[in-house]
Amino acid sequence: MENLIKQLLLKIGEDPERQGLLNTPHRVAKSLKFLTKGYTENIDEIINDAIYDAESHDMIILKNIEFYSLCEHHLLPFYGKCHIGYLPKKKIIGVSKLAKIVDVFARRLQIQERLSKQIGEVIIEKVDAMGVGIVIEAQHMCMTMRGVEKQHSKMITSSMLGLFMKSAATRAEFLNLIGHSSQNG
Repeated sequence: MENLIKQLLLKIGEDPERQGLLNTPHRVAKSLKFLTKGYTENIDEIINDAIYDAESHDMIILKNIEFYSLCEHHLLPFYGKCHIGYLPKKKIIGVSKLAKIVDVFARRLQIQERLSKQIGEVIIEKVDAMGVGIVIEAQHMCMTMRGVEKQHSKMITSSMLGLFMKSAATRAEFLNLIGHSSQNG
């Protein structure tokens, strides 16, 4: 990877041998490996048996989970917050595992729409939840630092599965609790 980065520096008109760039290929390679580590992580190892018997069927919400990802179209960052809600049937998952699931999928070349769906599908699969709601709010550097250069734009996506899709009341409760009522748009 370091040789490719060195070639990239040459292609953009830089001198990879100048003092400030001597270690850049190594640093960029290390950075890219970290930013895309989701490809090498295993969801079952991340969860690590942190699935427990549910004592109720009440909605569980974890909101404002920070994440950082790379847009698969431009390899530029997009970042923001993910909100997760689910209705347990018989099992719940350790709360920190929800945040780690977000990171596994965010640390891949990604589009926000797919990220929302992947997180929800894994939660449904791992705890057999009656329903899952995912809302992601993110700023995309491909929108703010290049292209249309709209500095304050924010993309919001949602993925509603099971009862969150079927029941308007369940969906409304989730959106209200995370601060995104249907009246807010």
